[in-house]
Amino acid sequence: MGRNTRKRRMPPATKAIAGAAALALGGGGIVWANYYASAHESKNDAWGGNRTKAVNAQVATISCPDVGQELTAVPEQARGEVDGELATLDQQITEAYQRLATTRDAQARDASFVRNSILGPLKDRRKVILDRIKLEITRVGGNTPGDLDDLAPCTGTPAEQNQTGAGADEAGQDTGQDTGQPGGNGGQSDGGQQGGDGQQGIGGQAGNGPVAADFVDITTVQPNVPAKPRKNRNASTGSFTTRCGVNANGNHNTDNVIVAPGVANGAHHLHDYVGNQKIDAFASNDTFLQGGTSCRNKNDLSSYYWPVVRVQDGTQDFDQDADGGGKEGNVGRILKPLQAQIKYVGSPTGKVVAMPQFLRIITGDAKTTTNGLANANAHWSCTGFENKVQLTEQYPICPQGSRMVRTFAFQSCWDGQNTDSANHRTHVAFADERGNCPSGFKAIPQLMMRLVYDVPQPAVENGVVKNAYAVDGFPEQLHKAATDHDDFINITNGGLANKIANCINSGRNCK
Repeated sequence: MGRNTRKRRMPPATKAIAGAAALALGGGGIVWANYYASAHESKNDAWGGNRTKAVNAQVATISCPDVGQELTAVPEQARGEVDGELATLDQQITEAYQRLATTRDAQARDASFVRNSILGPLKDRRKVILDRIKLEITRVGGNTPGDLDDLAPCTGTPAEQNQTGAGADEAGQDTGQDTGQPGGNGGQSDGGQQGGDGQQGIGGQAGNGPVAADFVDITTVQPNVPAKPRKNRNASTGSFTTRCGVNANGNHNTDNVIVAPGVANGAHHLHDYVGNQKIDAFASNDTFLQGGTSCRNKNDLSSYYWPVVRVQDGTQDFDQDADGGGKEGNVGRILKPLQAQIKYVGSPTGKVVAMPQFLRIITGDAKTTTNGLANANAHWSCTGFENKVQLTEQYPICPQGSRMVRTFAFQSCWDGQNTDSANHRTHVAFADERGNCPSGFKAIPQLMMRLVYDVPQPAVENGVVKNAYAVDGFPEQLHKAATDHDDFINITNGGLANKIANCINSGRNCK
């Protein structure tokens, strides 16, 4: 498994550790879903194969508390170092998951293997990093949560429970290991997909998902899109569309400069980038303005990036032996969007203020498989169904003639002061079901992104899905649909941010 390359001081201790409402917006035959409510309502040869099995009772993944989400008050002076330590925690989980996935035979022979050889050492390594985080925060006069040490233990999560939240206690660890023997069959293959040392039953080319239950025929799903919020007389009804392409030049990396600045492969999965062409882990506010852009409007230097989607039909791509790619369970042929539509819309309850320069927003949660769905904001659908059905926890199987669609509806409220926050969430918020921002927040143009794909139609037969597709993600997240997420950094020239706000407030549709 590849390790993070950190271009900052690396302490010796770490050197050895390497739903919402929908609005159909017409125009050109394109249906846009618009969401105003909360984020969610309602190296190893084992990476191979081309079928996805149904889950069984074995330990499917490792669930660790998401430390970063608990750190809401990190002083600015300590954020760089803390972000680096959080990236090390992610690396530790990735390495532990790889060990879980490649030791199925040992787990079958020893009922305490997961607890003693994977979870116990992982807890000890996490404790070292948590101690460093506390030191870095207190050194600059900050305070850390009193229960930070409670976030060190991780659990081994059975396949049928892998959508529950993380953070169970030591007894939970034992429970995870008690089900650690692969389906009670000694790790032997049942004729389905099997990894290099006997892993089976978790699904996907990489043995880490998706599984048949992660797919649903969209024609069988009841309509679930609520009515849009009512606009009042002060509503900002305009829109601004920016055209930035579909990443035809293959601008990819596995970094995430928002959550892991200065850390190579901080995302552990591959992103498509449109807009700013020089965004990687080592970019900064000082260099963003020199990045160039793929957008037609050359004043739009913003960065729009999202995890790629791959089809798991036995084909491979350029990164099959790379960090963030095949080394970490992200396998299969990368699908380029047919369309990548980017639009800013207004608020149903009032005017919007311009986005501040360098505002960073992450929508959705890449770790919902272990965090739970509180911050999930995934929307999967098919053309012809977007204003009727939006899925969060399953991938749609679209009928013939229909194409798969991912829609991202970003937070539309800003605290009026900060362009980022310690956990990259609390400086922005979603409007409520009526379109109102929380107290103290201001409405900003809501970024809407719509990605359309030509996906080979999956088929589920006898608990097996063929031609599975899945979003890239952290390996322990099992490629669940709910882990879909999107990232944005607002970077503009020539007064574009004000022009976008003025266009929306005046009720015009601009490009």
